[in-house]
Amino acid sequence: MRLEVWSDVVCPWCYIGKRKMESALEAWDGEPVEVRWRPFQLDPSSPNDGAPMTEALAAKFGGADAVKAAHERVEQVAASVGLEYHLGATRQANTLDAHKLISLAHEQGVQGAVQERIFRANFTEGQHVGDPDVLVKLAADAGLTGAEEALHDEALTARVRQELAEGIGIGVRSVPTFVVGNRGVSGAQDPSVILELLRGA
Repeated sequence: MRLEVWSDVVCPWCYIGKRKMESALEAWDGEPVEVRWRPFQLDPSSPNDGAPMTEALAAKFGGADAVKAAHERVEQVAASVGLEYHLGATRQANTLDAHKLISLAHEQGVQGAVQERIFRANFTEGQHVGDPDVLVKLAADAGLTGAEEALHDEALTARVRQELAEGIGIGVRSVPTFVVGNRGVSGAQDPSVILELLRGA
């Protein structure tokens, strides 16, 4: 059985959703489940300058105090599933290159590890996950080979763009979205919801 997870590496709920999904899979007693990470971009036009995300968010959502309060709420939820978030340290990034490496990682059997490493770099360590040099180092940490070459691979770029369009085409509008067959659920769902999705398949 394949469980597809549409996500973006700068989506805080996606990392939380990953932990909840892992709890569901630990409790699953059915046939083996293959998790396949699929790409989604919250903001395809995002600058890739590594500027503090708090500045961009403050301009959109009512100032620094509102952003700080929202960050604190999300950090508390993250802590409840064992994640250490430092959202005030996150940086603005375009995530296309990260998705290219995650796609390549599927071919090498290390997709989950690469996804995890990039999530942690962004939300816990405050690294710039749009920086090619940072991405190459993170990919190597997770066991991926050929990352530097992959970032310049136009065929891989085209494949990821096709996957992004596929997600939009099947109705993915927010992430994380979990899909099994022709059924799906969106949001950082509790493990019970993921288990019900698997049982329904």
